[in-house]
Amino acid sequence: MVWRTILMILLICSGNTMLAQETKNTPPNIVVIFCDDLGYGDLGCFGHPTIATPNLDRMAVEGQRWTQFYVAAPVCTPSRAGLLTGRLPIRSGLCSSKRRVLFPNSAGGIPDSEITIPELLKSAGYATAMVGKWHLGHLPRYLPHRHGFDQWFGVPYSNDMDRNNKGPKGWDAFLEPKFEYWDVPIHRDDKIVERPADQRTLTRRYTEEALAFIETPREEPFFLYLAHSMPHVPLFRSDPFIGRSQRGFYGDVIEEIDWSVGQILDVLRSRNLASNTLVIFTSDNGPWLEYGDMGGSAGLLRAGKGTTFEGGMRVPTIVWWPGTAKAGVVSDLGATLDLLPTFCALAGVEAPPDRILDGSDISGRIRNQEASPRETVFFYRGSILYALRDGSWKMHLRSRPRSGAKEKIHETPLLYNLDH
Repeated sequence: MVWRTILMILLICSGNTMLAQETKNTPPNIVVIFCDDLGYGDLGCFGHPTIATPNLDRMAVEGQRWTQFYVAAPVCTPSRAGLLTGRLPIRSGLCSSKRRVLFPNSAGGIPDSEITIPELLKSAGYATAMVGKWHLGHLPRYLPHRHGFDQWFGVPYSNDMDRNNKGPKGWDAFLEPKFEYWDVPIHRDDKIVERPADQRTLTRRYTEEALAFIETPREEPFFLYLAHSMPHVPLFRSDPFIGRSQRGFYGDVIEEIDWSVGQILDVLRSRNLASNTLVIFTSDNGPWLEYGDMGGSAGLLRAGKGTTFEGGMRVPTIVWWPGTAKAGVVSDLGATLDLLPTFCALAGVEAPPDRILDGSDISGRIRNQEASPRETVFFYRGSILYALRDGSWKMHLRSRPRSGAKEKIHETPLLYNLDH
């Protein structure tokens, strides 16, 4: 009888060990939450004094707050191209010094030759979905479901495009915006299902679509790319968030995004998915400071969107993976360019060997096993290299103090020690 009891205990322990090992080796679900024009200083956990972001603050406490994380470009289109391909936008051609982003009348988009994160993850058996702003080409051949996503609900470009003549001219339309002033379409895959988009409900509807995808029963792991349209101007928020923030209209918008993040993390917890789901929250570039109170804050960083100074390309980033990503502040260098090789490593799929990748696998840093391998950051404005960071030192060959300002060429480069 004693030996039978001992045998049962050994079998149970062995089974638990095998189950733990199986869970450890299972490719994780991956969620990327990508905001539009969110500034480095716009979240409570990154120092904002009045915008309430309790869900993101909790995410940062439970996960990793990366303080030196960079994007591939200081504006929308090239930044998104860099994230999805792991390559500097100059390699894919999705950058220009004259026309810096794609517009509704643009004929181009992401080339068929580029290999994206969802395409690679699909080869590893992942279900893939995109919700939100695409901005890598609006013609049929460039849309998300042609580049690795099983499904897409969102808008093809920025929410300030397709402006019509129904509203006031100039800045007044942004001070008191109505969604009828812009003819931005909402797509479900390759079909337009709403035009103009009711932008007041975008954040809420994006969240509902994201939750529906996460809650869909499936055996395979999933990849969700949630690219919010906010807080890019014109600002919109749903009725429950009107007047909630001490920071006014802009703060209301950020607090609704915080609510959205809370909804996603809550459903991951409630469905016992949290321990095998990596969630990364970040932004496509810095804040659009030219819009004053309608724009965000870069905190103590210099300048904002459209510039290669720190405020234009260093973005607030939180990495959350309970039980795997050891909580704390990470001061190592990282970049959205690093996400593709990192996700490949986690999914057990080979990164494309036939091309140059500008990203590095930072999964070891996320797991707190080793330092980030990233040592350099290139700062392009369009197709021109403006600055370079190597370790703690940053050198500016050219600069613009703000978006749209005249370029300055520095015959004697500007040199900064960013560790001080």
